[in-house]
Amino acid sequence: MRKRAVLLAFTLVPLLFQSVRAQIQEMKLLNAPVDISKDFKDFSNTYYLADSLKSFNPATGTGELVYKRHNYVTRQAFNNMLGTLRAVAANEFPTTEYAASPSLPFSIQFVSDKTVRIRTVSGFQARPEQESLMLMNGKAPVNKSSWKYSKLKGAHRYTSASGSVTVFEYPWRVEIRDPQGKLLTKTIHHVDNADSTYTPVLPFSYVRRAADYSRSMNAAFALSPGEKIFGCGESFTSLDKRGQKVVLWADDANGVQNETMYKPIPFFMSSRGYGMFMHTSTPITCDFGKYFSGVNSLMIGDDELDLFVFLGEPKEVLNEYTNLTGKASMPPLWSFGFWMSRITYFSEQDGREVAANLRKHNIPADVIHYDTGWFTTDWRTDYKFAPDRFANPAKLMSDLKKDGFRVSLWQLPYFTPQNTLFNDLVQKNLVVKDAKGNLPFEDAVLDFSNPTAVKWYQDKIAGLLKLGVGAIKVDFGEAAPDNGLYHSGRTGFYEHNLYPLRYNKAVADITRQTNGENIIWARSAWAGSQRYPLHWGGDAANTNTAMAAELRGGLSLGLSGFSFWSHDVGGFVQKTPEDLYERWAAFGFLSSHTRSHGMPPKEPWEYSPQFLNYFRQVAEMRYKLMPYIYAQAKDCTQRGLPMLRALFVEYPNDPGAWQVDDQYLFGGDMLVAPLMEHVAERDVYLPGGQWIDYQTGQVYQQGWNKIKAGTVRAVILVRNGAVIPHIKLAQSTSRMDWTALELVSYSTAPNAEGLVCLPNDNVLHKVSLNGIKLQQDPYAGKIKWTVRAHK
Repeated sequence: MRKRAVLLAFTLVPLLFQSVRAQIQEMKLLNAPVDISKDFKDFSNTYYLADSLKSFNPATGTGELVYKRHNYVTRQAFNNMLGTLRAVAANEFPTTEYAASPSLPFSIQFVSDKTVRIRTVSGFQARPEQESLMLMNGKAPVNKSSWKYSKLKGAHRYTSASGSVTVFEYPWRVEIRDPQGKLLTKTIHHVDNADSTYTPVLPFSYVRRAADYSRSMNAAFALSPGEKIFGCGESFTSLDKRGQKVVLWADDANGVQNETMYKPIPFFMSSRGYGMFMHTSTPITCDFGKYFSGVNSLMIGDDELDLFVFLGEPKEVLNEYTNLTGKASMPPLWSFGFWMSRITYFSEQDGREVAANLRKHNIPADVIHYDTGWFTTDWRTDYKFAPDRFANPAKLMSDLKKDGFRVSLWQLPYFTPQNTLFNDLVQKNLVVKDAKGNLPFEDAVLDFSNPTAVKWYQDKIAGLLKLGVGAIKVDFGEAAPDNGLYHSGRTGFYEHNLYPLRYNKAVADITRQTNGENIIWARSAWAGSQRYPLHWGGDAANTNTAMAAELRGGLSLGLSGFSFWSHDVGGFVQKTPEDLYERWAAFGFLSSHTRSHGMPPKEPWEYSPQFLNYFRQVAEMRYKLMPYIYAQAKDCTQRGLPMLRALFVEYPNDPGAWQVDDQYLFGGDMLVAPLMEHVAERDVYLPGGQWIDYQTGQVYQQGWNKIKAGTVRAVILVRNGAVIPHIKLAQSTSRMDWTALELVSYSTAPNAEGLVCLPNDNVLHKVSLNGIKLQQDPYAGKIKWTVRAHK
């Protein structure tokens, strides 16, 4: 018996370890990103592969698509086990009631001459189509007049000036080509890889889960050699997503150096000349050639596919995408000034002292931000100033505004059990519930899908704005319960990613209604959030690698339709080392918006006298550049462009521009290469011709150059032929004299041009110079112009 017991123990121990290992692998922590890709590799599930067109009406672009049923089966060869797809018969009973190979609706629609909409479903849709919060005006326009139809043998082709879309009947494919006929991408059919590779590749298809019969789509498209992929939101990994698997699920990333995202956006663009928007709020896993280098698998949690494809160069793709989902509104002038913050100021006296010190040390600034400490209890959001520390909040706002400061306030939409608002919110059913009707979390999470909850919340925010508060920090928003039940009637599977957009909109709408200004300061986002500027880059570490990752995140978000973006200058987590703070300040003051924030101290006078002088110099540079910044911002809102711009957006025909992720264009005419390490110079790639050093006046040629930073610790260059408008230094944007502007020509030739926009009318004008002579005054003498050549 003892021998049998020992043998049994030796047998059970490996099984026990295997069981524990399996549990660890399946362990899901609260709000961990939902990666649905595993459902497309599950042997218990059933897979339906898009096979052929059963019918198609060219006039309406609608038809039916036949899907062939498959399961995974194993195949062993030479001690290697492979999972492959095999066609199977139906497994339902009664056999007369269910189709083995269903024919399901499919359509091609046209939004513009550059935008195509592809729609398919995986089964009966009981829910009527509703307006979408992600789309401008709730729905996509239809404009098929610019597309011409022609019938081909076994295919249907639509052509516009921007390219062509061809739908093949069998094997079913959708091919997308440019105007010259070059293939941009195409859907993947099962036959495409059946004989050409031993690797099992899942083609365009949908999965039906054995666990609950839910379905999700896999939109599989071809990738070409050398093709690069960009976008997907504020992603901190390598800027080019080719070869990566990207999970689109809003998450508190707890930093900027991992693969999770505060701001996932279901949109990307390709270096090949197209972009795609996956119109859904469900979790998405994009395999951009990671598993199989020639296939882009867009695994979409939804049981229907609604995919917009945009044709053209990066600027055109961004313009089309933001025409569909909305362009950023223009933030107020004061928001472009410097925001001074730390975690946290606790009292009226703190704010007054910080404001006084900014003016005492001549640091230009426009905003004092109160983070988590303005309530009676730190972090406990009740929308009330602590009465023992804020004697008269309205007077504080008024006094600071007279001195050129606005006030920004932190808050979040989660309410702890000790919060005085907790019981009221629960009793009024204004929070997300679970399947039993309880709370999914310890905290009560405000349900922004409930109009009554939005009204309750906006009344609280309006009360603060009426006191004179300038902006609300829209923090968190990434943790809407994925197992929650929402007032919309949907679960967190559909509402989790939509929560940031609802949250952004609620604050932006009431801010605009109350004070007429378009401004929030938000951390989380989803498609459409770009309409509600602005967003910042989360909790970066105080390191060189965090600074580099922060820049990649900002560039990536800009390639996802966001014009405005900021970040915590110097990093968030600890006291910033002085050298890093200097280099990061140059990057921060040359971003669309600038805020110093994080663990104290952040105030420049808390560092060395040398640092204080340096910080003042960088801040002054930004304030003198305010006419350039404001005009470029206005241009971005009209064309869907980012202020922090990847080089290839302006120079798509320069192969080198697609390779660079540690420098950027600041607007259309300035190039910034931050110092990511403690160095005095760095290699800088210059696209498109000559560039002139903003600090020294030295001229550099296109290509790679080793360039020394100036007294501002970054390489800052101006495009040859650009006019950069400046204004006389003021300590606040409210004290700037916009009736006297200086136009500085950065040109090796007589002619130069630039943009000017005055805050009083927000109309964008072009200015042209011939030498130091203004060619035509767009303001007809209302502006006193000073014109000079760069030094």
